[in-house]
Amino acid sequence: MFRSAQSQHLFPSCVEIDLDALSNNARCIKRLAGDEVAVMAVVKANAYGHGAPQVASAALENGADMLAVANLAEATQLREAGIHAPVLTLSLVPPEQINLARELDLRVTVFDRDLAAQYLAALDDNQRKLRVHLKIDTGMHRLGLLPDEAVALARTLRAAPALQLEGVYTHFAAADEDAEYTAEQLAAFRGALDAMRADGCLPRFVHAANSPALLDCHDSYFNLVRPGVLLYGLRPMRDAPNMAAFRPVMRWKTQVAQVKTLPPDSRVGYGHAYTTRREETLAVLPVGYADGLRRTPQTWRFVLLHGERAPLVGRVSMEKIIVGVSHIPGVQIGDEAVLLGSQGGQTISADDIAVWLGSNNYEVVCTIAPRVPRTYLSINR
Repeated sequence: MFRSAQSQHLFPSCVEIDLDALSNNARCIKRLAGDEVAVMAVVKANAYGHGAPQVASAALENGADMLAVANLAEATQLREAGIHAPVLTLSLVPPEQINLARELDLRVTVFDRDLAAQYLAALDDNQRKLRVHLKIDTGMHRLGLLPDEAVALARTLRAAPALQLEGVYTHFAAADEDAEYTAEQLAAFRGALDAMRADGCLPRFVHAANSPALLDCHDSYFNLVRPGVLLYGLRPMRDAPNMAAFRPVMRWKTQVAQVKTLPPDSRVGYGHAYTTRREETLAVLPVGYADGLRRTPQTWRFVLLHGERAPLVGRVSMEKIIVGVSHIPGVQIGDEAVLLGSQGGQTISADDIAVWLGSNNYEVVCTIAPRVPRTYLSINR
């Protein structure tokens, strides 16, 4: 999305990204993984809404060895930003785009025999090999080959002159909540690895551990781990262990546009969804569902003003919300209001918001609209 530097400062709200916190989290991940295990930082979905080029650079400077994105568009953004580290695409790269993937020196996931055949047919005559990672479906049942199909395709990939089989991986469906099922997936993956090893087609990198597994399943590390949400200082599970050193990276703030005191029985906002019960003081904030503040079926319950929680009243509009501030003296136009993060002694965390929305902390940070400017803060960089 095009936005001039000047227009960013004209927008009434912004998302602050603490790159020092991000760097700290990357170092914590590397300490957990250990010196013998490489780290692939997952920066898909614009680094979970944080800004992929900036996050990728900070992660690579603080222990990450590789990056993972969803698709070719996200990978291209990193290359255009001057990032030359190894990048793996986790989802579909259409066959007609496979030569561009090789030109950009990407790693591509292969998860289907027919897709692999289409890649081989589409690859033009070129001395550079396309590096691929084979994905095995051990129980997530999204993308991936079943374990008993892995050896045959791995053998085909190893024999193809245009390809280099560099890695093999799987993805856990419930590492944050079901240790027994995760153990079953891990056992299925190990079975496929043993078969590949016996056939002589086991590649260099083997990876399975996502953020919850990184915290709670050391047996899944192999020689490469793929942290995602943990990089951003967010809990990958309700009772996540080893989280004390991690710090949240994102803070979303806006400012008060107007303050007004209304008499009892005043009907507020679209559809008159809220009616004052007594004389009440309300503040209008210039942020709404166009910015990613969900309107329905559930939305934010509070923002922070003067270090106090101010409840939302009425419906969320496209670019306005209204909050009650009768209990907070001295609120005036221009005061900072925090939708995500800390102010004074209070914090509204992504986990808090996830409970309000009936969702998870991933969605909270990913769905803040790109039109809201990201401001990158760092003392140490």
